[in-house]
Amino acid sequence: MHIDLVDRDIYANAGPPHDQLTWLRANSPIHWHEGEPDFWAVTRYEDVVHVSRHSDLFSSHRKLALFDDLPEEQIALQRLMMLNQDPPEHTRRRSLVNRGFTPRTIGALEQHIRDICDDLLDKLTDEIDFVTEVAAPLPLYVICELLGAPASDRDKLFNWSNRMIGSQDPDYAASPEEGSGAAMEVYAYANQLAAQRRANPKNDIVTKLLQPDEHGETLGEDEFDLFVLLLVVAGNETTRNAASGGMLALFEHPDQWERLVADPSLAKTAADEIVRWVSPVNLFRRTSTTDQVLGGQEIKENDKVVVFYSSANRDTSVFPNAGTFDIARDPNPHIGFGGGGAHFCLGNHLAKLELRVLFEQLARRRPRLRQTGEARRLRSNFINGIKELPVTIG
Repeated sequence: MHIDLVDRDIYANAGPPHDQLTWLRANSPIHWHEGEPDFWAVTRYEDVVHVSRHSDLFSSHRKLALFDDLPEEQIALQRLMMLNQDPPEHTRRRSLVNRGFTPRTIGALEQHIRDICDDLLDKLTDEIDFVTEVAAPLPLYVICELLGAPASDRDKLFNWSNRMIGSQDPDYAASPEEGSGAAMEVYAYANQLAAQRRANPKNDIVTKLLQPDEHGETLGEDEFDLFVLLLVVAGNETTRNAASGGMLALFEHPDQWERLVADPSLAKTAADEIVRWVSPVNLFRRTSTTDQVLGGQEIKENDKVVVFYSSANRDTSVFPNAGTFDIARDPNPHIGFGGGGAHFCLGNHLAKLELRVLFEQLARRRPRLRQTGEARRLRSNFINGIKELPVTIG
């Protein structure tokens, strides 16, 4: 079989290439993928988890966590972001940021999220685009709430996120330079936000993160700016694309939509199954820190190693009937939020809460929702994204 897990046009046309990934899991689970540049493709669940949980062997810091190779001067700046750090520096940073994402803090948002969902559903007209009218606004409103920013800022956040993630998609950005420009605008926004909170503290995550922790540690200016950047992208893109991808999956499996409408309490397990099925983040890159053996293959120090969550989440050795979309699947040990270890998604509780509440309210309030046109996918091998999903509310 011809293997190409990089070509963005493949993802734009049909999403992750599951036929290739299925073949790789069975025949070449640690696969030397030739291209520009060459890399090891890791596709089995147990191997993805192993790489994820051993930051000492597979670094996010050496060459960053994103697939594309960057110039050294850009790498130096990006290493300040948690996504691109290894313990112990990552541990220090994460402990500071964790203060804003405790289960208690996130749980307190449930009614607010339900109100946001109800408000969005109240405003729907008969023919809409589910992405721009429902899936995108929800996490953006929640991010504004977390940042203590006005809801009117959501359009700016939406634009910045699209330009950074969609730099290879003609609908969002003409060049990677536009993505860099969007990042600089986020930095400026974060700086302004920090200055406002230092002068006028509020009961929000920004104020909390700018204050010293119990050890007197604080986030530096660059650290804070990069955290806001990560929140704008990760806190938005994953939930937006899980919501839109989940809705598409329910349209493609109408029996599952009927189950959810009949019993909206299934939204809790549906949220996890949607994350497994969609795998909003398709891949992350690591760099081998030493000569080692992985899955019987000899990996050399500094080799590029890429883990594919979309593949691991369809591994039949872990998920019975992995090719079946089942909103009541339980247990569901998916790794749509990462394979554990240092980089397990900080906002996983928030994302699952948003998805649970959204699909619960959709099933209760819009049971006649129907797809009316073809879904258009993001041209990206990193984010499994949907740009447009035409629906009628019935």
